[in-house]
Amino acid sequence: MDEALQTKPRRFGDRKTSDVVICLKNREGIPKRFYSHSSVLINRSKYFANRLSHPSCSDCINIHCSEVNHDHHVNLLKLLYLPADSISDSLDSVKSALGILQVAVAFQCEEIARCCIQYLEAVPWEDKEEELILKAVSNLGPIAMPILARIQPVDLAATKNVFISAVRVATSISEPCPPFGNELKTSAQEQVEFMLGEDEDAPLVTADDEVKSVLRMGLLQIYSTFEKELSALLLEPDLVSDRAEEKILHSLSDLEWMFNILGKMDLMKDFVSNWAESSSNVLEVIEDKKLDSFMWGLKIKLIEVTAKVLEAVGYGNVILPTPIRISLLKTWLPYIRKMKPLLDSKGSEETGFPYKMSEDLCQSIEGAMVTLVLALPSNDQADILADWMGAEQVQYPDLSEAFEVWCFRTKSAKRRLVEGLDGAGNATVSL
Repeated sequence: MDEALQTKPRRFGDRKTSDVVICLKNREGIPKRFYSHSSVLINRSKYFANRLSHPSCSDCINIHCSEVNHDHHVNLLKLLYLPADSISDSLDSVKSALGILQVAVAFQCEEIARCCIQYLEAVPWEDKEEELILKAVSNLGPIAMPILARIQPVDLAATKNVFISAVRVATSISEPCPPFGNELKTSAQEQVEFMLGEDEDAPLVTADDEVKSVLRMGLLQIYSTFEKELSALLLEPDLVSDRAEEKILHSLSDLEWMFNILGKMDLMKDFVSNWAESSSNVLEVIEDKKLDSFMWGLKIKLIEVTAKVLEAVGYGNVILPTPIRISLLKTWLPYIRKMKPLLDSKGSEETGFPYKMSEDLCQSIEGAMVTLVLALPSNDQADILADWMGAEQVQYPDLSEAFEVWCFRTKSAKRRLVEGLDGAGNATVSL
């Protein structure tokens, strides 16, 4: 070839200076010719270097490719002509870079493959693209490690640190940055819940002493905020405004979220104990005459959280001493008994009144209370049942099942006592 032509820069597809043709063939065998240069192919691809060094190699190299990766082959041939520092800048999408990478690995174009990997490792991926990348690079070996490092499992220590930091933000132990505010807190709560989500895989976080300590701190922080806002509620100048209710509802929602989290970490007892201890103070505020006609959303949310607590205690998920269980029942039973007909009445009077006790909620509370009553000493059962039947509203909750069981047990106990006394009186003494 003429020396003048050899010194000129090579251009892809330049038929005048081309000394080799790449012929891409699809499944039907229809060829598409691309005029290339052996010097470029040999310098940038070990595959083409081996092909062109073979004595029997002609000036036309046939390559079979599918319709799917045809464009990736063409793009690779074009990249062979670019300087190394321009390759990454020429890539314009994850899909294209991934396709070129696979072809570059097949044709042993190390420089181009490295640039594709740098591009894929640096740019953001969509969920669908991530699946494609995983599928494509899993068979590429060590060369793909920079990409796989981005999505490989994190060690337990790093995961725990992220979880603890998220809990601190979610519970306001660490105050969120002003530009993000509640958005960051909400996001942290969602991700904490996701990390503890039940699935087929092993949990991301284990409940060791450090994790439990931070969760307990978070619980105390949320409780403290809730109690402060509840105490200040009666001092609000405008109780009718939605703002006053929204503020306290937000804290109560945080508490409800915390209940769900602690249940997954074997710390539900901490929540239930705090709720039982603070119940009297909570109802002292919420039953103040100033709130008789307001805060219906807060009142129904309190009942919903209490229902979770009653279920946890009633069904034995949380074991509490008898005095605390009695106090929990005697505190909330009268309030719930009063609120149910009141909310029903409001719903009948006001069209679209949203604050009602759903059927599921009612059944949940009723079932939990029945089991709670039946797990108490007989005399305490009698006190609670007598109070329930002596009230004006006996319709809800329906404790008749507990009453029937109490009657049966009381009669059986009386019979056993009599039989025991008779047996003792008829006993003979033998020497």
